[in-house]
Amino acid sequence: MGRLTAGERTLRARIAAHAKWSAADPVAGTAKARAAFLERFIDQVDPRRDLPESERLRRAESKRSEYFARLAFASAKARRARSAAP
Repeated sequence: MGRLTAGERTLRARIAAHAKWSAADPVAGTAKARAAFLERFIDQVDPRRDLPESERLRRAESKRSEYFARLAFASAKARRARSAAP
């Protein structure tokens, strides 16, 4: 097979992802990644693990929400800038 275009690589990856998740439990398949992602925020809010577990998790979830809100804000700004460009 010759070189694939960017669009063809995207389609090939999409096919592979659909094949994988049609045969596997997506929640179980991504549990390790989700735990590592949450750990990132736990490290930010309580690096020495001094807080009680429930408070640590509450703060980490709030930090995670902040992270996604910042992404949404940056995305909105970028969309506005693109629409304003000539």
